[in-house]
Amino acid sequence: MEPDRLDKRVRRVRWTAAGRAECDVLDRQSDALAESMLVPLNDTQRDRLVNAMAEVERLLTAGLVEVVIEHPTSDAARVCITSYFAELDARFDTGFDPSRSIAADDLDLIEPAGLLLVARLHGEPIGCGALKFHGSAPAEIKRMWVASSARGLGVGRRLLSELEQHARRHGAPAVRLETNQTLHEAMALYRSAGFVEVAAFNDEPYAHHWFEKSLDPSSGVADT
Repeated sequence: MEPDRLDKRVRRVRWTAAGRAECDVLDRQSDALAESMLVPLNDTQRDRLVNAMAEVERLLTAGLVEVVIEHPTSDAARVCITSYFAELDARFDTGFDPSRSIAADDLDLIEPAGLLLVARLHGEPIGCGALKFHGSAPAEIKRMWVASSARGLGVGRRLLSELEQHARRHGAPAVRLETNQTLHEAMALYRSAGFVEVAAFNDEPYAHHWFEKSLDPSSGVADT
């Protein structure tokens, strides 16, 4: 162990020759144990094992995701919203200009007017979703986005569920949203979460589909 040259409070530990040799032995023993477990398995069983291990890793990673209400001017919120706009611009056939879209400005996303949720993994922002409240009218879901690196972890479904909970807490009878026809995975998520397609309820220029979900505990879907 020796002090760092630039910061004397830091101590650096280096391998000794004996320590490195011992580590190499442990690595070989670990590899041999893993091989002894895999050799009896056929190719199909090995594939099943690899897939099961990948699923366990995904579930454990998903358990580390944190979702909190975030001020829309925070650095994490800005990263999410900027990434959201950039993805829409890349995916929409006509591109995306936020100034043409129905506004969800900073003041719209602060309680009691609304709120913004940010999802983090290992401290890094990986997704967001927002609500705009309208008193006794349905709440609007806005700014739904999940980073491509975090897709497959259930982050979008979790954000959607927590937005519904917050809307219910604020007394909204339903939640509604609009989306573009190119966002196929988003529409699949909404339908699987109990949203039903309804007639257009606004003049969002980038929307092709409008969805709504009742928050009445006795009803899983909205009236059509």
